[in-house]
Amino acid sequence: MSEEEKRGFWERWRYKYRFVVLNSDNFEERLSFKLSRLNIFVLSSFALVFLIGSTILLISLTPLREYIPGYTSTNMRRQVVGLNHLSDSLLTVLESKDRYLNNIRFIIAGKTPKEIGDTNTPTKQNIEDVVFEIVSEDSVLRTQIEEEERFSLFASANNKEQGLKNVLFFTPIKGVVTQSFNTKNQHLGVDVVAKENEAIKAVLDGTVALSSWTSETGYVIAILHDNGLFSVYKHNSVLLKKQGAKVRAGEAIAIIGNSGELSTGPHLHFELWHNNKAIDPEQYIVF
Repeated sequence: MSEEEKRGFWERWRYKYRFVVLNSDNFEERLSFKLSRLNIFVLSSFALVFLIGSTILLISLTPLREYIPGYTSTNMRRQVVGLNHLSDSLLTVLESKDRYLNNIRFIIAGKTPKEIGDTNTPTKQNIEDVVFEIVSEDSVLRTQIEEEERFSLFASANNKEQGLKNVLFFTPIKGVVTQSFNTKNQHLGVDVVAKENEAIKAVLDGTVALSSWTSETGYVIAILHDNGLFSVYKHNSVLLKKQGAKVRAGEAIAIIGNSGELSTGPHLHFELWHNNKAIDPEQYIVF
């Protein structure tokens, strides 16, 4: 393009035209202004940029963005995050409940909960790698806690057996012990023979964790107590409480019976567990 053509091109773009608005009846001039092609292009560009910018701001700063297909709202994203956290928490609770129910099943079957296995148990190598450091603040805190709980009815974790001896157990049934507690023979409770249709009572306040029937032990009821205690009553003829029921010490929970394949006559097989460990009931209860 030659210089004359360039000059002519710019002159055409800069050449101003007069726009007049007239009254159609009397041709009176109402409005007039001069504009060039360059002015119209610049004004149009500014208007287009302003329109695009305003639209972007309007969509990004107002709820209108929620109407755009594929764009999720802020509240919905918050709800999704909340539901994710909730599902993780529920999964953790369910896993804990499953482990707890497995412990109960093993206890009812006469086995120890240790047989279930704990995948989170550290190996010997991991334990040896741990470096234990004596911290003065930890010693002061331990001494303070021991002083506060020295005269408590239930002893601290360092003296569990002494605290358990201070617990007042209610006798589940009065009768004659025909077979005592013996871990060597895997007899993790005591067998008590009593009168027919005698009521069996709860040894402590607690919540019924199991009220069911099994082929080996017949009608079984188990109660979860405080302080890590768990009592089991097997071979009943009738169960008086349902799972989840709250019971008081001395309250009737079942009737003595002869149910289950492992029973040879009307009696109560009673087990007492403390922190997932079977203990001898005769050391704490007089039958």
